[in-house]
Amino acid sequence: MSVGIVMLVHTALGRAAQVARHWTAAGCPVVIHCDAKVSARAYRAFRKELSDETEIRFSPRFRCDWGTWGIVQATQGASEKMLHDFPEVRHVYLASGSCLPLRPVRELQDYLAARPQTDFIESATTADVPWTVGGLDAERFTLRFPFSWKRQRRLFDRYVALQRRLGFRRRIPKGLVPHMGSQWWCLTRRTLSAILEDPDRRLHDRYFRRVWIPDESYFQTLARRYSTDIESRSLTLSKFDFQGKPHIFYDDHLQLLRRSDCFVARKIWPQANRLYRVFLTDAEGGKRTEPNPGKIDRIFSKAVERRTRGRPGLYMQSRFPHGGWENGLTSSKYTVFQGFAELFEDFEMWLARTSGVRVHGHVFGPGDAEFAGRQPVINGALSARAAIRDANPGAYLTNMIWNTRGERQCFQYGPADNQGIVPLLTADSNAQVAVISGAWAVPLFRSNLNFGEIRAEAARLQKVESEFLEALRSPHAKARFRIWTMAEFVESPMEPLQTAVDEMETRSARRLTEAPKMADLSGFGQFLQTLKNQGMHPYLMGDFPALDDPAGGARPGKTRKPYLVQK
Repeated sequence: MSVGIVMLVHTALGRAAQVARHWTAAGCPVVIHCDAKVSARAYRAFRKELSDETEIRFSPRFRCDWGTWGIVQATQGASEKMLHDFPEVRHVYLASGSCLPLRPVRELQDYLAARPQTDFIESATTADVPWTVGGLDAERFTLRFPFSWKRQRRLFDRYVALQRRLGFRRRIPKGLVPHMGSQWWCLTRRTLSAILEDPDRRLHDRYFRRVWIPDESYFQTLARRYSTDIESRSLTLSKFDFQGKPHIFYDDHLQLLRRSDCFVARKIWPQANRLYRVFLTDAEGGKRTEPNPGKIDRIFSKAVERRTRGRPGLYMQSRFPHGGWENGLTSSKYTVFQGFAELFEDFEMWLARTSGVRVHGHVFGPGDAEFAGRQPVINGALSARAAIRDANPGAYLTNMIWNTRGERQCFQYGPADNQGIVPLLTADSNAQVAVISGAWAVPLFRSNLNFGEIRAEAARLQKVESEFLEALRSPHAKARFRIWTMAEFVESPMEPLQTAVDEMETRSARRLTEAPKMADLSGFGQFLQTLKNQGMHPYLMGDFPALDDPAGGARPGKTRKPYLVQK
């Protein structure tokens, strides 16, 4: 009899009884502490179920709230009973009711028998490790924590804030250097007896009673005072997520747990029938390997990354409420053209033919979304209905890019469209935006509206586009963009068209041999001059001479460069 098991039980009493019998069947005495919060009726039934086991004892019950002194009291009481009732025990292994042996108990006994003076307890100073979650590392030893963090959160937070404001600091008992580590340890009889029989134990207990989460620091600190050989690690496999909550193991973790080579694991889901059935079959495996939880650390690291970062452009329950957790606002690159469809009559068809990508119309226009081919529904059952789109324009764009990943998407945009996507668009590093500023005036120029209506609409559209351009040029914007004034674009359209197509990075990228058909701009300069004369200054188009025809005519004494290129 070399190993005794102290079990702290508060739930799933049937599973705890099953594991306790497994320990005693291998010759390990067990002392069980059952949380005082468990009803008297359930506790009596639990004791009755194990009454036939002579190697099982029950220790005095204490209320065990997370992060409070009760857990240490429970451990002390059960450990004292273990040392008193089983003098042959040389190592005491602390486990919970949700712990499950992963290897034959004989292997644990042999392992500890070969290391009779070694204490296995994770123990490190707060300055050495970044384990703590929630901002309380060194402060847990210098402030007082009389309130339960789970049951009295408001009092807990206010009392901490008050102590910080007053500059209160507790005095650490002489000779103690606070250490922290996993609650689940395996100590030698010599070290555990020294801690429990210390003449200064009353002083130590009074100090740690008001430390936050003392079960992770009481034995970890005092073991440093008495142990002659500490291995700062736990023999129990316990993994925690980024919020400090323990991972729960289910049936589908069977192979993962086997690869760890650890002696014990927690927390096991009480309904994981397969795990209990497999691991509680105590066959002599003959395994002599060191426990190595590092074998599965990579898997847990990936799980944490997937939980916190997810996949770019896919909004998950674990990330959606948290700003800054997006890991990329959208899943892949896409291109937005503003002003091109207004300046060129067949731009969508030309671009699709030239680049081979899917080219949409005004997806966020005043009416329904203009998907390529004017389909009412596209990938992922994304509807073109305006009511659905406008309920959350940013999410709509994100869904469109996610649903069509693997295929580059392009769509038209303009100041008359829904501006709800601008914050996402400008902040998205996947967005490539090409703008011909002022091109929104072409449809107005060709409309049959009276000039008063045209003037008012032109002023509104120019204001909207000006704000959009300002957002694109913001130092905080991450979208890539190109901006040409309409005047400079019309003067020589082939070069900016080639630039816009090249930046789409399509496999079929090549030198352009043709351009889309430009709208007839005869009289456009005079149209702009009339707007000026009416008191509206159209400055985003660039410098259009009032009597010049930039599309088809030429200035006196100057021949206009052609923009059609023949092979």
